[in-house]
Amino acid sequence: MDHVVTLALSGADNTGKTKQLGILARRVGPAAASAGSLEAHDRRWEAIKTQGMGSWWFETGRLDEVADVLATSYLQRARQVAGEEAGLRLVDRGIPMLEASLAATAAVREGLSPAAAADRARTLLEPLAQDLKAAEAREYGIVLLHHEDPQVGADRALAHEESFTPTYADYQLHLHHQICRLIDEGRFEETVLVDNKPVVAVQDEIRRSLHPHAPWAPARCLPGVRLLALGGMSESGKSTAGEYLRTRHRHARLKIGYLLDEAAGRARVDDPYALAPVARAELLLDSVDRYAAAHHFLDRLTLESLHELDVTRELRRMLGDQLTVLYVETAANVRARRGTAGPEDVTVRDRTKAARGADRIAGIAQVVVDNNGSRLALERALDRIVLDAAWPRTAPATAPVNSLGLPVALEAFLTALLERTTASPEPVIDLLAVTGSGARGKYQHGWSDLDVFVIAEPDRTTELAEALAGVHGDLGDVKLGLTVLSRAECHAGAVTSRLLHVLTLLGTAALLPLWARPGLTIPVPPLADDVAASLEAGVQSAVEVRRQLLKGTPDLRVLFKVTALLAKVLLRFDGIEQPDDSQALHLLIDSGPDPRHSLVDGARTDRETAQQLAHQVLGRWMSTLPTVSEGPGAP
Repeated sequence: MDHVVTLALSGADNTGKTKQLGILARRVGPAAASAGSLEAHDRRWEAIKTQGMGSWWFETGRLDEVADVLATSYLQRARQVAGEEAGLRLVDRGIPMLEASLAATAAVREGLSPAAAADRARTLLEPLAQDLKAAEAREYGIVLLHHEDPQVGADRALAHEESFTPTYADYQLHLHHQICRLIDEGRFEETVLVDNKPVVAVQDEIRRSLHPHAPWAPARCLPGVRLLALGGMSESGKSTAGEYLRTRHRHARLKIGYLLDEAAGRARVDDPYALAPVARAELLLDSVDRYAAAHHFLDRLTLESLHELDVTRELRRMLGDQLTVLYVETAANVRARRGTAGPEDVTVRDRTKAARGADRIAGIAQVVVDNNGSRLALERALDRIVLDAAWPRTAPATAPVNSLGLPVALEAFLTALLERTTASPEPVIDLLAVTGSGARGKYQHGWSDLDVFVIAEPDRTTELAEALAGVHGDLGDVKLGLTVLSRAECHAGAVTSRLLHVLTLLGTAALLPLWARPGLTIPVPPLADDVAASLEAGVQSAVEVRRQLLKGTPDLRVLFKVTALLAKVLLRFDGIEQPDDSQALHLLIDSGPDPRHSLVDGARTDRETAQQLAHQVLGRWMSTLPTVSEGPGAP
């Protein structure tokens, strides 16, 4: 840090310039300093304020006087910044804003068009043009823009005002026209479109632009970080929820009291609770931002516990969709029973929280969870909340039955089943897909099952059973492997590793269902989650492989299939996705120390060959496990 970098943040009124500079200044710390307001750089402002700023600006002050006061203030501020020591200097409104505001003022006072007003401003500033150009060259200019359409931008600026005059409204429209002109002329290094974005999202864009020019400034602000803030009255189950989110969903648990104390210490604030709620929210944001930067590998955090309504409201405004406020609702009598210090202690603590508006947080929470039931019900609700944020949704496309290339009898079975379950105004099922070899064109009669995946609600089970009974005769001697899940189970991730894989395939269109209810959306687990969950399938397969080998005369078909499944799991952890049994086995065996291609080819028909193949694949699985030593000091 051997030089001054001047960040000049420009923009029309109510784009959030002051807030963004404040957040950045707090985060950078002592290396950052504000250049101060324009009024601090020219003594004439005191008299102007006395007679009324708006009156002088638009009515009583001569336009050349307005130009001189503004230009003198801008230049004096720029000279002061240029003479300071190394660090980051933060300027509210850069040099181009002088021209924009003066042009907008001329347009309002003299009834000029945007183009004529721009010429008028340049004429007024001509005596100082060289000094202004040199000052502008020393700034790194970022402009915040409400919207690319000047009229929309002006409307959004005015929407933040409690009241305004027609003159001020006219000024805002002209100011937006002038700012857009300056952007087109390349007068700013970067344009950040605010467009109703949360404060943190705008801060992140500012930092990404600034960091290459000021390396001591942070590069990002909570990029990709999701926060879940827990609210609720005493003994409602917030800590239980936080611990489950930590152990099951990898959330780091952050305590609001600790975060606030840390930020207050850095800011040299003796009592953070004496500050306005907005200031406390900004202190919390600063601590969370620092924690996330120091632990860049974490992208899920919980904040515990929300006790103040106004602070919570401000956190929601700043963080937008990155923050989910979850209120744990539990009846008073239930909470009284849970209190380890007795019901009276719960009542006293509730009284303090209620005084801060803690009970009213439920009214602004995105999610209210009923925790009057079992712990399992609470955990399933938390699963749903986390996965709703982590797993996107999609409306699956479908494919006709005849696209699978199945035998005629099986096509007839599926067609009849779909007719019985989907033809009525209120379908029995929500989705039906063929999985396994039948979905990949690899069906082999006498070897393959017909695996079918269905999404249907539990209250339709009887009707689904009746539909199956009516068409079961079409299957002949083919074994039907039917799996049924409800929508709730899919969205809460209450599925086995195999079914998670099916959801991933459906969500990525690698597997097309034969029918889906119009408007149905399904969760799309990311591949990383699918691969991680497949470890469960690997464990189960290894156990089943040994069970078959110990039979002496294993079921050839079962042995081959579980061996192939184990091979697929091993390949997945090497980044290889191979759904075909034989191809997966070939890839695994051929990559080993003793490639024996013929093993795979003969394993479907010869029991001894299948056993040799199973031993090889099982050996590969066991080689991934550390050996266990016995005796003192053994791990």
